[in-house]
Amino acid sequence: MSAPLLPRIRQWLASLSFRSGVICAVCAALFYAVSFGQMLLPISATAKGGLWVLFFGLAKTAQYSALLIMGKEGVKRMKRLFLRRSE
Repeated sequence: MSAPLLPRIRQWLASLSFRSGVICAVCAALFYAVSFGQMLLPISATAKGGLWVLFFGLAKTAQYSALLIMGKEGVKRMKRLFLRRSE
């Protein structure tokens, strides 16, 4: 019998590169921006709610995927990069 699906997905995500994690984190930021930015569109409240759920869900999925890809050391590496650029 094969291993359960979620641990296999987690293992696969952890095997991806740091660069893939950064790309996934950028996608998460874009999805967050779209999820709130679409509120400015002149469409019905029902459509806005549906779009918000869709894009916010994509943002959360991308965010947690990025964290799994980068891991603890990758997150520390990202913090160092941002601290260096702010100096």
